[in-house]
Amino acid sequence: MEFFRIKRDIPFMRHALVFNVISIVTFLIAVGSLATRGLNLGVDFTGGTVMEVAYAQAAELGKIRESMTRLGFTDASVQNFGTSRDVLIRLPAKQGVTSAKLSEQVGEQLKKSDSSVEIRRVEFVGPQVGKELFDAGALALLFVSIGIVIYLALRFEWKFGLATIVANLHDVVIIVGFFSLFQWEFSLPVLAAVLAILGYSVNESVVVFDRVRETFRNRRMRSLTVPQVLDHAITATLSRTIITHGCTQLMVCSMLVFGGETLFYFALALTIGICFGIYSSVLVASPIVMWLGVSREDLARPETQRKAGDDGAVV
Repeated sequence: MEFFRIKRDIPFMRHALVFNVISIVTFLIAVGSLATRGLNLGVDFTGGTVMEVAYAQAAELGKIRESMTRLGFTDASVQNFGTSRDVLIRLPAKQGVTSAKLSEQVGEQLKKSDSSVEIRRVEFVGPQVGKELFDAGALALLFVSIGIVIYLALRFEWKFGLATIVANLHDVVIIVGFFSLFQWEFSLPVLAAVLAILGYSVNESVVVFDRVRETFRNRRMRSLTVPQVLDHAITATLSRTIITHGCTQLMVCSMLVFGGETLFYFALALTIGICFGIYSSVLVASPIVMWLGVSREDLARPETQRKAGDDGAVV
């Protein structure tokens, strides 16, 4: 079903150089921020104290966050755990304060607003655990990238695999760069969002490249140049792109607005990733394929060779 029917191909490749310069500048800003400012890593990576508290009635997370702010923990993570009466609090490590002392301070502060609060569990997450989580996330990113290249090289051609992984890593660096530039908390849910965007962007690239292959193999379109083929493929899939990404973004925006603080940065990472995923699939991956010298012969056998093959002759 095609709701947005576009009759004339949009000349995306005519402006490919301009958009790629914009991509390079954005990429360099992200890398520069990561090199100079680093990431504001959450408790999952840096270590800290995890506390489980219970209330007699539904807990008011806003008031709990205000209590943590009064104790000096502006980056505390507060979320429901199981039921609306159970709350999980993650606090960053504080120099010179033990977990026992910290739990005592938190308990006293929470009881000022609600005497029914009960601290059920206190655990210390060491920085070594955080390092293992970070290393595991980096390995997952590496294996996903290798798998993407192998998959696209087998399905299409190595030039498409290389272009896609460059575009996808461009998305990842820019998402992480945003979190570094604005010093938003980088936690495990954000890392999960980054990995999800990798798969999401690959899907968009596969759709466009599949249409590129069909266009190359279409006898009626043999007169089209490579830039014209790419323009046609992108324009032909534009309706599907608008519908798919629009519906996905509606869902993500609902999490961003109504999901509360727990889902905010997860949804924010997805929002940035979806926007740049569309951009990179159209205006990063496709120009790279063009500059790598993709041709009709890469995806479709020459006419004489195909006829000989169909007749059973050895070519």
